[in-house]
Amino acid sequence: MSDVLTCAACGAKNRVRTVPEGQVPACARCGAALPWLHDGTDATFAEDVQAPVPVLVDFWAPWCGPCRVMGPVLEDVARECAGKVRVVKVNVDENPQSAARYGVRSIPTLLLMREGQVVDTVVGTVPRAALLGRLAALAE
Repeated sequence: MSDVLTCAACGAKNRVRTVPEGQVPACARCGAALPWLHDGTDATFAEDVQAPVPVLVDFWAPWCGPCRVMGPVLEDVARECAGKVRVVKVNVDENPQSAARYGVRSIPTLLLMREGQVVDTVVGTVPRAALLGRLAALAE
């Protein structure tokens, strides 16, 4: 499985299969950190939440209006914080085990994780600035 990540600096599309442990994805053309946004699954969840940067997990569903509101916000956060955060989107309809493991009862639910451990939880929509503030606090 691979993701295609678009570089915010030069616009190049980069196919990213795996990222070496302790690193963040970088553009093959210009070397800039890539916005690390991708879909997670039950099968890949344990691997998805391991990263040298904070991980923001979005539990969502395509039929959920508030989830659709958060989608562009999370894309902006991934671009703005390229190299500083990993955003993993988990569709709860297709991946119920991960949602059940973390007690997700309402969507959207955002988990902020560090080294595979939940350090903050947000249920419902949240303004971009508030989300950036929580990520900044996590990075300290």
